[in-house]
Amino acid sequence: MKILIVDDEVIIRNGLCTVIDWKELGLTLLPPASSAEEALTRIPVEKPNILLTDIRMQGMDGIQLAHEVKRLLPDTETVILTGYDDFAYAQQALREGVTDYLLKTSRPEEIIKAAMKAKQRIMDKWENAKQETMQTAALRSQLLERLLIQGDESSLAPVQAWFRKKGVQPDASSLAPMRVLMLTASGWGDGALANLLLGAAENMLYELLPAVTMLKADRIVLVVREEARVSDRGGLERAIARVRQTLKCTVFAALGRSVASYGELQASYREAGTVFAYRGLLGAEGLYASGDIANRCGGRTVCSQKEESELAAILMSNNRADLRHWVNRKVREQLEDRSATPSSVQAFLQSMVIAGHRWLERSQGGVQPEAALHTFEVDSRAEDEVFKLLSSVMAAFHEAIADKPYAYIQKSIAFIKEHLDQNLSLQQVAKFVHLNPNHFSEVFKRETGLNYIEFVTRERMRRAAEILQESQAKISEVAGRVGYEDIKYFSQQFKKHTGQTPSEFRQSVKD
Repeated sequence: MKILIVDDEVIIRNGLCTVIDWKELGLTLLPPASSAEEALTRIPVEKPNILLTDIRMQGMDGIQLAHEVKRLLPDTETVILTGYDDFAYAQQALREGVTDYLLKTSRPEEIIKAAMKAKQRIMDKWENAKQETMQTAALRSQLLERLLIQGDESSLAPVQAWFRKKGVQPDASSLAPMRVLMLTASGWGDGALANLLLGAAENMLYELLPAVTMLKADRIVLVVREEARVSDRGGLERAIARVRQTLKCTVFAALGRSVASYGELQASYREAGTVFAYRGLLGAEGLYASGDIANRCGGRTVCSQKEESELAAILMSNNRADLRHWVNRKVREQLEDRSATPSSVQAFLQSMVIAGHRWLERSQGGVQPEAALHTFEVDSRAEDEVFKLLSSVMAAFHEAIADKPYAYIQKSIAFIKEHLDQNLSLQQVAKFVHLNPNHFSEVFKRETGLNYIEFVTRERMRRAAEILQESQAKISEVAGRVGYEDIKYFSQQFKKHTGQTPSEFRQSVKD
């Protein structure tokens, strides 16, 4: 906050500047002026918040100066210095724009008191203006949201009034096309800093564009008039570039269709929202419209059997670094797929987590709580989210077997269940858990109640029954998926364990 002292007497002028420590009071002392005329030439440039001026000076007096300052800077507080002979004159000045007066014989503490009162009045004005701005912004957001989301036409009048206040003609008879612009800014960090950046970006866009704005959660929504400044995308891109360069941030923006009436703004808003949902797929910054996503028909939505096997092996190994690397690679493949949509990416990420829970259920030989569907951020943050969820699956498995006396048997069982489609020998499984095959075979039978071949055959029949129940796969395909090349032998084994042939079993399930 700045203070300017004006007095044509050098002793008074210098005394006021040196006797009081203005910096300690939170005030920046501008170079003093020796006349009202000098002060008037400097005030428009230096913009003092407090003016401390003599009432009687050569040429223009302090009262005239106060009137001119009030015209140029209405919020400036003016304190005049007066002698006893001018006391009645000073009182009259209070009714004409001067906010306080002091006798020239006042002690320093009295001058300080007057300056602090002026400072407090200015701070009160600033706080009131801030509160009014916040209330106006909140009301603008509320009414604009009702117009864009609910189609409430009772919000039209204030929205038109805001356009009019910005010098934009809102009358329906001469209505310029409008469109919704939805954007977000990032690069300052999270939490309070992220909110501060959005607020700063909104203020800049409100000044740069013929638009009314709304701050909503993690984005800014604007209704923009397509006037000379923004008659094409180039005008909007220039405004966005200005925000990006000034605030040193990254800006992603989505543009809705151009409409000719307020009633159509909902459609423009929905289109901008659809494009905005692609922000993790289109890139970190830029201005995009519906044409930029027109050819996206959706990518993969389900993990392949190969990917499930890869995941199972990693979860079983209890290697967090390998899990992180695998998850990051799979998520990035989805984000970089030019056919992907937000919904297809969501579905694939959910498929990854479900695959992990399905492995846990198979490995522990019981029904686990169903994996809750998770809504992922469709951007690089999804890597952390998926990794966290799959890490919890991996930890659950290894914590469960850690307390058991023969944890390696549980680990070998999980390994067997994930390789039922392969010709997996006892020696291979024993090697996986780092045991002598004879010792492993002995402990395995003691813990499971079955020898190795009996156990593998039972698990293959269980898996075959699941596949027959859940899918319409051919019998030959089912046999292959549980490790049998000979369909006839597979059917014999299946009937031996279930009492039905594969076809009979499938039919009985349907019935």
